[in-house]
Amino acid sequence: MNEIRNNWTAEEVAEIYNLPLLDLVFKASQVHRKYHNPRKINMNTLISVRTGGCSQDCKYCAQSSFYDTEVQRERMTLKQVLLNAKRAKENGVKRVCLSSSGRDANNDKQFDEIAEMITEVKKMGLEVCCTMGMLNKDKAKRLADLGIVAVNHNLDTSESYYPEVTTTRTYAERLETLANLQEAGVNYCSGGILGMGESVTDRAEMLRTLANQDKHPYNVPINALVPVAGTPYENNGVIDIFEMVRAIATARILMPKAVVAFAAGRTHFSKEGQALCFLAGANSIFFGSKLLTVDNVTINEDKYLLNLLGLETTKYEELTTVDI
Repeated sequence: MNEIRNNWTAEEVAEIYNLPLLDLVFKASQVHRKYHNPRKINMNTLISVRTGGCSQDCKYCAQSSFYDTEVQRERMTLKQVLLNAKRAKENGVKRVCLSSSGRDANNDKQFDEIAEMITEVKKMGLEVCCTMGMLNKDKAKRLADLGIVAVNHNLDTSESYYPEVTTTRTYAERLETLANLQEAGVNYCSGGILGMGESVTDRAEMLRTLANQDKHPYNVPINALVPVAGTPYENNGVIDIFEMVRAIATARILMPKAVVAFAAGRTHFSKEGQALCFLAGANSIFFGSKLLTVDNVTINEDKYLLNLLGLETTKYEELTTVDI
């Protein structure tokens, strides 16, 4: 159960995913304590350097130009990015993730803008990761040369359910970006969203796809859908906390060395529910009142909860007891 594998079968993953919940949490917690310091947790902050106006039709996203939401197009200047990074650092954040909306970042001008931001934020002593859509081999190599810590590119769901989520890009294109990042030697961050109408099988299959990559993700974010008015998913109900726990625990067992992030949607859940997710193997959260365009848990609430649970914030490289 604790070995590092890249050849999971659908039957094996389904068996793990559908264990009695407390048995699943117990197994995941054992794996977590073997590979990670259970008292350490990483706090990231997400800075949206380019917001809105996206040409993709992802049904969950408030930034899509296909839907009438309250999100307006905005672009941050380098000065604004550095000011946000400074505030994050003052609140104990060790890593900043720069997010740019859009299909991809292969446009030279757009890429160069992000590259400058990455360079300048790193000078502040912060770890830097980014998310900017699809990347070709050349741009992946350039990110490696910049010393990026990781690049986020979520699979969102299973391959079979993906056409229900978006029609303007394919699952194969998502996997190609992950392959390009791995070839360039860039750590990648990839996970999914729960609550989009997918089945339990879809959730398990998404995690299996990640666990069977040549190299496991550096970070696996598990997000709960935050329904946004104006999007096709605006009337979706909030997913049950125990479904979040189940996905987090399975991710921890399948990818023991990965950092597992309890990402979007934490405002839906109680302190007790969040604590159970940490017990099941989550060891990273996003810090700040906004997560891109949706509300997040406030800084003071997070500080209170982490102190209550005896969790200490740290850098990624200090989370694990083994090399990733």
